[in-house]
Amino acid sequence: MLLEGKNAIVSGGSQGIGAAASLDFAREGANVCLLFRKHEDEAKKFENEIREMGRKAISVQCDISSFADAERVVKTAVDEFGSVDILVNNAGMNWDGVCWKMTEEQWDRVIEVNLKGYFNFVRQVAPLFKEQKYGKIINVTSINGMRGKFGQSNYSASKAGIIGYTKALAKELGAFGVNVNAVAPGLIETAMLKDSDARDKIIGLAMNEIVLKRVGLPEDVANVITFLASDKSRHVTGEVIKVDGGQYI
Repeated sequence: MLLEGKNAIVSGGSQGIGAAASLDFAREGANVCLLFRKHEDEAKKFENEIREMGRKAISVQCDISSFADAERVVKTAVDEFGSVDILVNNAGMNWDGVCWKMTEEQWDRVIEVNLKGYFNFVRQVAPLFKEQKYGKIINVTSINGMRGKFGQSNYSASKAGIIGYTKALAKELGAFGVNVNAVAPGLIETAMLKDSDARDKIIGLAMNEIVLKRVGLPEDVANVITFLASDKSRHVTGEVIKVDGGQYI
């Protein structure tokens, strides 16, 4: 198993990409602390599934934009598992609007969650990883952080910021045996897409770009996250790997 005996924290672990990554980590031998903000029932379900695999699991409610919450979560994970080896920054949000109509609240909240939220958790695990001379940080960004998207200037800016942050972290932590990488999904069949009133229109437009002519599944992204969390990626750092079926080439 690729992650035997490792301990992971996964934000946004109650659904979508985070849930798929949490389950895949457990299948590969890891203990998982999965985080949620409001989907407690789903989080508990995945926690139980992980325990049924024979791994340790805890689900913790938090707001990733809170520095204090991040500090509490990492302490809880260390108390439960003894250490933390892997951090997956995945939770995020969008609040769309064209730039000439976007409110200050829309801008601030998306940046606060999508970008500052990642900093909050890195700030807590970085000293641990530095001391133990080992760690894996995987940041989930988006192809729209690489190319921009109409009506999503705040989201695109936050996801672009994650890319720059990932590369800077890789340089700062590399000497301590810590790998820092990012995955950039394209269109993925998550709850956000399923629940959208414009689902068919979104898929139709995306299919004009996706060369593999299929919508990605959370498991497609989770497979790459697991690779980056494992020692099979020991010589990979500072990279951004697109998981988009060729949507952005």
